[in-house]
Amino acid sequence: MRDLQPLQSAPMRERGRLITIEGVDGVGKSTLAAGLHRALALAGIEARLLREPGGVQTSEAVRALVKDPALSVGARAEALLYAAARAQLVEEALAPALERGEWVLLDRFVDSSLAYQGGGRELGLEAVRELNLFATGGLTPDRTLLLTLDGESARARASSRGEAPDRLEQEGVDFFGRIADAYRQLAAAEPERIRVLDASLPAEEVVGQALVALADLLPG
Repeated sequence: MRDLQPLQSAPMRERGRLITIEGVDGVGKSTLAAGLHRALALAGIEARLLREPGGVQTSEAVRALVKDPALSVGARAEALLYAAARAQLVEEALAPALERGEWVLLDRFVDSSLAYQGGGRELGLEAVRELNLFATGGLTPDRTLLLTLDGESARARASSRGEAPDRLEQEGVDFFGRIADAYRQLAAAEPERIRVLDASLPAEEVVGQALVALADLLPG
């Protein structure tokens, strides 16, 4: 009888990386996401670029709803809508991509709800955190890049886009001040995960800061 050969187990696929980009409206999150996407490609990493709320069809429908300035949406309903969009994004796109070993660059994630609904809407960070733990199944970014810019400059940048402000962008200075405070609290609580970047610098320098912040996650 021929000797049986031991079964060779398939090599374990390394989990992908989830990199999130955070900050108040107007700080340049989309610009950083695009620039970092190009920079990672040059380093041999083809990352998937997604946004929140959105990224998949159901979540994009929620995005249109929650940002519509013609609608009245209560603070708790707003938090639930964002969490619902996030749950669908995790199930349909994020979890499968990470399981396949892909990198994902995500414009906003749970920290946005903590800052905007927990801080800005004053629902409390812990209440919003619990809601989103359920929505995401506890998925946590490998690294979060927090763009910081003074409020006046951020509002000027947002206005210069030439787009009508959405429902949240119509809020007042106090609302965005509470959001900025919440982001500061989050960064102070998790300095290893959340890396603070100076959004007042030129775009290419912000990308450089981001690459430094990701250096320990890059292969080789």
